[in-house]
Amino acid sequence: MKLSVIIPAYNEELIVSDTVRTLWEALNGMQNRGAFDDYELIFVSDGSHDATPDLLRQAEEQYPNVRACIYNPNRGKGYAVRMGMLASDGDIVLYTDCDLAYGTDVIEAAVRQMTDTGADVLIGSRAIHPEGYAGYTPLRKFASVLYLRILCLAAGFRHSDSQAGFKALRGDIGRKIFAQCEIDRFAFDLEMLMRAQKAGCTMTELPIKIVNHRESSIHLVRDSIRMLKDIIKIKKSMKA
Repeated sequence: MKLSVIIPAYNEELIVSDTVRTLWEALNGMQNRGAFDDYELIFVSDGSHDATPDLLRQAEEQYPNVRACIYNPNRGKGYAVRMGMLASDGDIVLYTDCDLAYGTDVIEAAVRQMTDTGADVLIGSRAIHPEGYAGYTPLRKFASVLYLRILCLAAGFRHSDSQAGFKALRGDIGRKIFAQCEIDRFAFDLEMLMRAQKAGCTMTELPIKIVNHRESSIHLVRDSIRMLKDIIKIKKSMKA
């Protein structure tokens, strides 16, 4: 079994080299333990205008199994994940954030759960982890939970956390679904899940918690309105 790990990156020159090394070492360790037979690590520079592209080119030469996808201009995280997904060839394809917010142990846990359950899609969920919102202020936790409830109700999504930046899919299913996706920015996760749900894909949730905190860029009112507009667009597209 081959694993593909996709990391979208936008202007991440301060952390991207450390992330490459950390992930490469972690994935080698997992492979040695028999978690999977082979892997590829795909970094997607989403129109970065700092040193990120140069650092990724260096990493591609330095580390076996590392691939760099670089393009301009900036298109959004959804577009970056989609490009990585369509370039992948793994039996399981997983994506997470460049800051490794959920750590690396969660990768092996995700592969194990997908293998054990046979699910088509795995959703990382903070809502079902007892420490999923550890480190959040009460206000930020309330805002995050409210934000998710609004989105799930609007989209008709049945699971507990559509927006955590950690998900995995069966490779053939993931590439087929992402080839249909159109949303380039924040609502891309929800579009993928809505399309997977409509296609009858089986889903499983993995409890996750943030271990590396970075200041959130989410603005509850503004981004809720944007997301609701995108949900309307997704629903229209899915009916076409």
